[in-house]
Formats: sequence, structure tokens, C-alpha cells
Amino acid sequence: MTDDQQLRVSKIRNGTVIDHITGGQALNVLAILGIDGTSGDSVSVAMNMPSDRLGKKDIVKVEGKELSQNEVDVLSLIAPAASINIVRDFEVVEKARVERPSMVEGVLECPNHNCISTEDEPVQSRFAVVDDGVRCEYCDTIIRDDLPAHILAE
Repeated sequence: MTDDQQLRVSKIRNGTVIDHITGGQALNVLAILGIDGTSGDSVSVAMNMPSDRLGKKDIVKVEGKELSQNEVDVLSLIAPAASINIVRDFEVVEKARVERPSMVEGVLECPNHNCISTEDEPVQSRFAVVDDGVRCEYCDTIIRDDLPAHILAE
């Protein structure tokens, strides 16, 4: 077996494999998932791997975690070509591509400090997904860059 035929990252027993992440975005995906290495989660990350479709792609494998729809929605904003594979007992039991939602709620913080969603009001943040980013439904502030910096902590 040549080096090119060997697995660079081993299979996982149970969890999620996120493939076809735009090259260089794996660390932002980990930020979206709230994985910083302190919780003891087993995580494998491959960055800038060759890809016929993307040129370069990243892969994230998270043992023991299946993504929520909110996590997938936010993930789709920074990795629109990603595919999500749910693995149980070393077998892929679900496989899906992410789809950009029209709206994300309660997962991003508006950068406008005067926005009603950032005050002490019982209002959940709400962003429309637009071509070049996301737009706050309350104050029309648009976030175009560094989306992971606006993810609300759980």
C-alpha cells in the first residue's frame, strides 16, 4: 500500500463526519460546534486536503456527537458545500449535504450594540440569510465577514 492509499485519519465508531468544508474553515467549524479541546471530545481535523470538487477541502470528525439542525444551519453559512455523515458502529447511517437556510434564529449575536436583540429584552436574535452574509431582522445590520466571531455561546 502506498502512502496515498493509506487513511490519513481513522474511522470513528459513533459521531459525525463533516466533509467538503471549504479549505481553511475547519477551525471555524469547530468554533461553531463549541469544540475548543477542553471538554475531552475526540476530534480529528484534516485541513487543505486535495479535492476534485473544491480544490482543497477540510474534514472534521467528531466522536460521540450528532449535529443539531441549528449547528448545521450555521455551518452551511461558512461551508456551503459541506456534507454531513452520521456514523454509528463504524457505518455511515445518514448522509446529507448542508442547505443554506433562509433564516437563523438564536445562534448569532448582532454586532450592533443598540439592536434590541443585544439588550436585556427577551428577544432572540434573528438573521435572514442573504447572498453576501446575514442581515439582522431587527436593525438591518449585515454581517459579511468573520461569522464565527458572532456565534452566541451556549
